[in-house]
Amino acid sequence: MDAVRIIAASRRSLADATTVQDVIVEAWQAQALAEAIGSHLAILGPYEVRSRARGLGDAGGRFSGGPLCTASATGGLRAAQLTEVSDVRAALTSLCWLLREVCEALVGVVLLADEEGMYWTCVEAMDTVDESRDRVGGILEKLEVRHPNPA
Repeated sequence: MDAVRIIAASRRSLADATTVQDVIVEAWQAQALAEAIGSHLAILGPYEVRSRARGLGDAGGRFSGGPLCTASATGGLRAAQLTEVSDVRAALTSLCWLLREVCEALVGVVLLADEEGMYWTCVEAMDTVDESRDRVGGILEKLEVRHPNPA
């Protein structure tokens, strides 16, 4: 499945998340997707972004989400469905929006965390999602320098 379609599904799932646990699972899903897209682009993406994409893949894999985010508990990773990134710029732009929305959702629920462990899980998720978003922005900047959008 194409990255843009998976990202759209993730954005819908995040919008439907109603609990702290749901938001953490969606953060984990988004991070797994960032990892998958980064790894895909590190191998098959435009040459000029491969090293930065490798960094995105590494950053995306840093958030475990704890016991809430096992594949059996969440019905599996959407990122596992990734087969192509047909439009690199569109996929990265959509991923950046998803990661921004995840950060906003995490900020909204971090205060609702009912235990210290959950609070720190949210904080860890915000840190890793923010790092991934920065890396996506760096890749987009590199693409823009090499291939500016025609006006």
